[in-house]
Amino acid sequence: MSDADEQALIRRYRGARRDPQLAVLEGFHALKHALRFGAEVHEAVAVDADELVRLAEGLAPDLADSLTSRTAPVSAEALAELVPQAPRTGVVAIAARPQVDLAAALAAPRPEPIVLLEDPRTMGNMGACVRVAAAADATAVLTTGPNDPWHPDALRAAAGLHFALPVVAVAEPPDGDRPLVAIDPGGEDLRPGALPPRAILAFGTERYGLSDELLARADDRLGIPMRAGVSSLNLATAVAAVLFAVRSR
Repeated sequence: MSDADEQALIRRYRGARRDPQLAVLEGFHALKHALRFGAEVHEAVAVDADELVRLAEGLAPDLADSLTSRTAPVSAEALAELVPQAPRTGVVAIAARPQVDLAAALAAPRPEPIVLLEDPRTMGNMGACVRVAAAADATAVLTTGPNDPWHPDALRAAAGLHFALPVVAVAEPPDGDRPLVAIDPGGEDLRPGALPPRAILAFGTERYGLSDELLARADDRLGIPMRAGVSSLNLATAVAAVLFAVRSR
């Protein structure tokens, strides 16, 4: 790749990080999951073609041809300019963000819940929640507040699993026929079977919890049983505990 081509590549990736229509995928697993769940990948680069082949054949043999055929070589120096933190696998890519039909997600008849994150503050936590929600086969992840759930840092923490389910920012908790369940320390202890089907599970920030406004709107409050003296869980851990309690029904 010529110097001019590398400079153009750097401009594209830096621009993609600010583009609300695009997603920057950092690392082999992010690209793998994006492809597995139908992402439209515009371009991908890798520092070490042999290592990419090894990873693809060992970790994603179903996608090996697609992964290796669409990935162009790039120098380690250029990779360091594409993203703030170069992934150890030396792979980065740009994909289109999928168009999310929020109304369809809310109307889905499947019993699995929707996760609602009220004003999450940390990109890594948002991404970890998306990763857990995808693993637990949740119906969707919604976020309120100013932080973009598709920020590259959230995508990195989710390992590209934003493409496995609808992930969308909303202005406020949606209305509709789904019961709104607040996950709150003041609620009754969560037990398998306690959650109604098709619930919207609302989680607040670690420091402040859920807002008074959301608690007033909630149809029910449930808390995660914890040892006395432990005041809270990491947000993604709380989401995981509740979602896998749902799956154990």
